[in-house]
Amino acid sequence: MKRYFPAVLTAVCFFCGCATQKPPDYTMYRAHFPKSVLVVPVINNSAEVNAEDYFLATVTQPLAERGYYVFPVNLSRNLLYESGLSDPGLVHNAAPQKMGELFGTDAVLYITIEKWNTKYVLLTAQTTVSFTYTMKDTRSGETIWQNAHTMVYTPHSQSSGSPIADLVVMVVNAAATKAAPPYMPLARQANVQAFCVAGTGIPCGHYNPDYGKDSGKFVGLREHK
Repeated sequence: MKRYFPAVLTAVCFFCGCATQKPPDYTMYRAHFPKSVLVVPVINNSAEVNAEDYFLATVTQPLAERGYYVFPVNLSRNLLYESGLSDPGLVHNAAPQKMGELFGTDAVLYITIEKWNTKYVLLTAQTTVSFTYTMKDTRSGETIWQNAHTMVYTPHSQSSGSPIADLVVMVVNAAATKAAPPYMPLARQANVQAFCVAGTGIPCGHYNPDYGKDSGKFVGLREHK
């Protein structure tokens, strides 16, 4: 797995890695194992109006590397607009079968941005991104996979032995984070974690050399021909 952001990151995952959560059942995924995925415009529940555009730029690569054909997000958005689906809410409420008719895709990935913000916590700035993911089959309309992921970044600095110097460094780091929050690296990390973690992400697709080899890592999933 590639490392997109070398700084200290704290990850919180609602579906993956939680001791109280049962591993998801991949029976439906196995029955409708997609080769192609359409990522539709995301619903943005954050206060940052540009979050959708920034986030969409981070989705295609990890999905493609996982072994799926991913439709170009900008071209797809333009076609949806021309088809009368200019609002993400309309797209998310439209039947998955309609997406299949428009694009010929096997599955549709619906994503909601829950958080995309930076706030001061004492003398540091904390950046948080949070997303929910739902994939649906375009033939049956059924949900075949769901996940959610939150990434939190807080600047980390080592102690110099001087309280005053450390305080200055903390203030400078906080100001730098506030001025240029690491939203894109965090979003990339969240997507990698959401798609690629064994047992909670999605199995390797048909275009990945490891297709079928990781079946045992996903509950209810067997090699699909």
